[in-house]
Amino acid sequence: MIFIKKLFISIIVLIIFICVFFIPTILSNEINFSNTIKGEILDFNPNGFVWPAPGYTRINSHFGKRTAPTAGASTFHKGVDIGAPQGAKLIAVADGEITFTSFLGGGGYTITITIGNMKVSYCHCSPNYIVKVGDFVKQGQVIGEVGPKNVYGVAGNQYKDSNGNPTNGATTGPHLHLGIRINNNYVNPLNYF
Repeated sequence: MIFIKKLFISIIVLIIFICVFFIPTILSNEINFSNTIKGEILDFNPNGFVWPAPGYTRINSHFGKRTAPTAGASTFHKGVDIGAPQGAKLIAVADGEITFTSFLGGGGYTITITIGNMKVSYCHCSPNYIVKVGDFVKQGQVIGEVGPKNVYGVAGNQYKDSNGNPTNGATTGPHLHLGIRINNNYVNPLNYF
């Protein structure tokens, strides 16, 4: 009889241990798996945004004053440049509506998501858009790719590299320029990640 009591208590302790330590881990993994791109878990932050270029976190140029890297580029950088190769996937940082997809001067081929009074612009994208104006996108959804350095056939494109070839806006190579405007005022995107 004492053996059965000890066995029963041991089973209860084991069940409590499993409930306290393992079930929360299993549930949190299930939540993360629902937010994946080809098996990569997306990182969330307190502001609720996800990083726009999964797997690429190097900042090549920060928000604010800088030396212009190429002719036509501003000395006040209105976003951040995230180093990523041509073809790298770009995802929606939050749920919103696509309100712009076109060539935009120094930004080159651009995609803009409007989220309330906020506009999030992805510049120097691939001209092969996979979203269009009016589309509603969900956080983590692939909306485009990092574009090439050189683009051809864009009427009025004044941007060129050192060899005279037309570029994807004011750029020295493939990367994502991420800009955020709130009520049409540029803010530092890193404040949201």
